[in-house]
Amino acid sequence: MNALIHPTYLPNIAHFVAIANSSKVVFEAEDNFQKQTYRNRACIYGANGMLTLNVPVHHTQKERQKYMEVRIANDENWQDQHWKSIQSAYSTSPFFEHYEDELRPLYSENKDLLFQYNLECIQVISECLELDFEYDFTAEFSKDVSEFKDYRYLVNAKQALLVSFDQYIQVFSNKHGFLPNLSILDLLFNEGPNAINYLQSQSL
Repeated sequence: MNALIHPTYLPNIAHFVAIANSSKVVFEAEDNFQKQTYRNRACIYGANGMLTLNVPVHHTQKERQKYMEVRIANDENWQDQHWKSIQSAYSTSPFFEHYEDELRPLYSENKDLLFQYNLECIQVISECLELDFEYDFTAEFSKDVSEFKDYRYLVNAKQALLVSFDQYIQVFSNKHGFLPNLSILDLLFNEGPNAINYLQSQSL
């Protein structure tokens, strides 16, 4: 069945489980931007535990702003900070060097629109995973849908995921234990080519 999801920043594992196990992905393109969601944040596993990376955005005076129109605040040096955090967290992981060159360009030049940048992140990561999927965009916003499997709830950063995924070895798991449903980067750097098999074996 087709999956309806939000394009998020360095999507978490749940998002990619939905993508990997769907016949087609439909990205929600007509919703309003909301704070405290994975639209502009991702969680990775740092030396001190979970580390949240936030993409700064410009907030307008309008009460509601379309997600597609949200602009990234490039006056802040967020790209260098994010890449250094990713390097620090995963430089000793088994597959960081294998994918580093593909991912580094995501942080080498300023991006304008958050929505488009998130799509670019998803495209690059999908290529690293060797995950091909057909996708489309919504033409209008609908709260209730019947023709899609609705995974838009996954965008909520404050809502705990009730599904348990299989554990895998993480860089700092001997210090802080297993941290579930982090950014897909965590799975990619730790599992490498096996990541796609992992995603296809999980369910939501």
